[in-house]
Amino acid sequence: MFQSFEVTARPEQGPPRLAALRKVMADQGLAGFVVPKADAHQGEYVAPRDDRLAWLTGFTGSAGAAVVLAEAAGVFVDGRYRVQARQQLAAEFTPVDWPEVQPAAWIREHLPEGALGIDPWLHTLKQQRALEAGLKGSGVALSRVGNLVDRIWPDQPGPPMAPVRTHPDALAGRSSADKRAALAEDMRGLGAGVAVITLPDSLCWLLNIRGGDIPRNPVAHGFALLFDDGTVDLFMAAGKLSEVDLGPEVRCHPPEGFAAALEALEGPVLIDPESVPLAVVDAIRAEVIEGRDPCVLPKACKTDKELAGMRAAHERDAVAMCEFLAWLEETAPGDLTEIDVVTALEGFRRDTGALLDISFETISGSGPNGAIVHYRVSEESNRKLADGELLLIDSGGQYLDGTTDITRTLAIGAAPEAAQAAFTRVLQGMIAMSRARWPEGLSGRDLDALARMPLWMAGQDYGHGTGHGVGAYLCVHEGPQRLARTGMEKLREGMILSNEPGFYKEGAFGIRIENLMAVRKAAPLPEGTVKEMLDWETLTWVPIDRRLILAERLTAEERDWLNQYHATCRHMLRPRLGKRAAMWLDAATAEI
Repeated sequence: MFQSFEVTARPEQGPPRLAALRKVMADQGLAGFVVPKADAHQGEYVAPRDDRLAWLTGFTGSAGAAVVLAEAAGVFVDGRYRVQARQQLAAEFTPVDWPEVQPAAWIREHLPEGALGIDPWLHTLKQQRALEAGLKGSGVALSRVGNLVDRIWPDQPGPPMAPVRTHPDALAGRSSADKRAALAEDMRGLGAGVAVITLPDSLCWLLNIRGGDIPRNPVAHGFALLFDDGTVDLFMAAGKLSEVDLGPEVRCHPPEGFAAALEALEGPVLIDPESVPLAVVDAIRAEVIEGRDPCVLPKACKTDKELAGMRAAHERDAVAMCEFLAWLEETAPGDLTEIDVVTALEGFRRDTGALLDISFETISGSGPNGAIVHYRVSEESNRKLADGELLLIDSGGQYLDGTTDITRTLAIGAAPEAAQAAFTRVLQGMIAMSRARWPEGLSGRDLDALARMPLWMAGQDYGHGTGHGVGAYLCVHEGPQRLARTGMEKLREGMILSNEPGFYKEGAFGIRIENLMAVRKAAPLPEGTVKEMLDWETLTWVPIDRRLILAERLTAEERDWLNQYHATCRHMLRPRLGKRAAMWLDAATAEI
């Protein structure tokens, strides 16, 4: 059954909610209030209780913020969400292109003076500093206040209370004790006596646990203090912990005691200014050392066991995808709708017997809906598939041994030549990234242009990064690694990233092709190399729609890569498919 966990608001609900917020602002003597897409744990995803931005504005994208003033209300969205924001926001809200326009610059233009309210649990130290720096010299000053949206949200959901489960050491590749000991040694090297951990996926990785507090992401809400002897003070609701034994070195406390524990720390205290809420920093009385969350980098560099699990999960997921694609080719368009596609695909994944959840709300965008980069079908937006259109399907699964994320763009009937030309350029960029070799020490920003070059040569581009990090049965978006102009982190062996160039023609179609890949040491070349090189191990093995490829535009190297990719798909998957899907696979992977 189709189900969405997103908080939604119809455009007509926005104006009265905006008016209610402005009344509370006036009562508090505030000239403005900032509503970010964030919670107290500062992960990328929020529980329904914390989706204040969606409730207030109707905008349901995964990133953004609203700045509400007495006479203006700007909603800041990046390139992934600009079409979506225009469709979801009432006229009283103004979409603002971020990061081209920074919030401080917009505030200075629209608010000459006054107090701007922020909830210190919903803003990191880095965000607060950037906002104050941008407002320096203006008549606007930040004011730490409680959350004003909570005061006007009468049916706000309660806090999530999903039970915590143990994640097997055999899949993690390292015990929690081993991780804590290694991180404690690193902390001692920095001179830190304790580290504050607020990110849900860091917490779950460190303790080898998983939860269900965030839809589609197996994480638990809580806070932790990791000490330099490897012990942990965990602040999490006791009701979540009844099914796990964390051992004597993990001391459990109610979350209400976190603030007092922060005040009592003797330090030095390691905090990550990019993820620790401002309220945490305000509570600490001891010496503070600023640095990275100690879990972030080791979590990103997967163990051999995690990589093996991700391979197994992707092969299993590929079988489900092929069964689905065979069914779709036989059935579409008929009377199929976008929601029918979502429901069917999840059904094929559940047929594996191993699916624990999907890894994010499935994107099923047909025709013009495919041009909305992070489109989420609803009962209102649902449309039928039609001949001559494209269908963009971005989806994934959460399995105990791994997390998957795959996008395929499909022709429904005969595709327009303009769509085929754009698809071929996107494919060429995806192949270029897949074939890349690079010297150790480069970062995602150094490689990002490889995937864009074929589109750039045609005067085209896409408004999102080329790739994001992916967790191992954790969040489908994981830092710090990225393939993007903003990807500053060095690519290291064991990191998993997506490779997903695209092209979007508003009002017509969207194209994206996505595989996941793992960074590995490159095999030496016969002629030798000057220094150590890295390359990619492909994890995703699902055919790419040949009907959308203008084969004559591919180079010999691109053609060879595609034919080899499809041959591997056929060899790996055919023995595990039913008769109908096996026949479909033979045709889908024929050489070009």
